[in-house]
Amino acid sequence: MPITTKQLIQWKQEGRLIVALTAWDYVIAKLLDAAGVDLILVGDSMSVILGYKNTLPLTLDEIIHHAKAVQRGVSKALLVVDLPFLTYQESTQQAINSAGRVLKETGAQAVKLEGAYPFLVETITRLVQAGIPVMGHVGLTPQSIHHIGLCQQGRTEADGDRILQEALTLEKAGVFSIVLEHIPSSLGSKITQKLSIPTFSIGAGKDCDGYILVTSDILGLSEKQPPFAKVYTNLRQLITKAIEEYVMEAREGRL
Repeated sequence: MPITTKQLIQWKQEGRLIVALTAWDYVIAKLLDAAGVDLILVGDSMSVILGYKNTLPLTLDEIIHHAKAVQRGVSKALLVVDLPFLTYQESTQQAINSAGRVLKETGAQAVKLEGAYPFLVETITRLVQAGIPVMGHVGLTPQSIHHIGLCQQGRTEADGDRILQEALTLEKAGVFSIVLEHIPSSLGSKITQKLSIPTFSIGAGKDCDGYILVTSDILGLSEKQPPFAKVYTNLRQLITKAIEEYVMEAREGRL
């Protein structure tokens, strides 16, 4: 049976850790699903595989295109899709339209939005009321790169308190889970203890309810490696070697 948002909340109550990864195509999605990943995120981190320098240029059409391919490879995992930059910030109606397109066209079960400023919280409340499950995201929010950069957030007491309050506000607005990105582990632990919904750590320590990383990072495909992402294999090196061998054999007529 496919995993649901309610099941994730139940797992938190049971103390069962939740595993999540990102996917950008059918092949990777099918492998993740078969390996037992609980939640698959079609994140705007796919900007990297499209050759963008950051997540900002990604369009709604682009992420929908990839999410449709990912969905075809998923049979059990909960599928969540990021709403790209400026596809939900202009108005609540814009956010509903964007999220509605994602669910209708991709078959995903939920969307993820970054931040917790007052207007966005109101928007999330409306999305949830409209029957659209929402995953929250606080701490380092990559769509705010030109405002906060890519450094760890919540290092001061004041910033830590702000992020905690943001997480509590998102829970009250109705999100079913929250991604905590690149914050001190002590803060990740504190937020997790305060919330009744699952938290996902991406550089937020080991005491969250689940873990999420970018798949290209753990496979060694990324050009720049985040400080919090363990590399489990170096596919970049393996693929390069295999292609070089093919090129050599092809040029020597040994195929």
